[in-house]
Amino acid sequence: MSVVEMNRNEVAGGLGHAVSRLSAMIGGWNEARATRRELNRLTDRELDDIGLSRGDIERVARGA
Repeated sequence: MSVVEMNRNEVAGGLGHAVSRLSAMIGGWNEARATRRELNRLTDRELDDIGLSRGDIERVARGA
């Protein structure tokens, strides 16, 4: 019979890491959403002035 021992700190640390990653993912999603929203508010002329087109908005929002 095998016994698996888990230190409580290891479990808490793993959970903390997962929560931290989830928080970072939500933060990144929200930042991309805000960028998309702001760029979509610009006119085509304003986008052209900064060297972008409507087709570039998603790429820029993703940070690529």
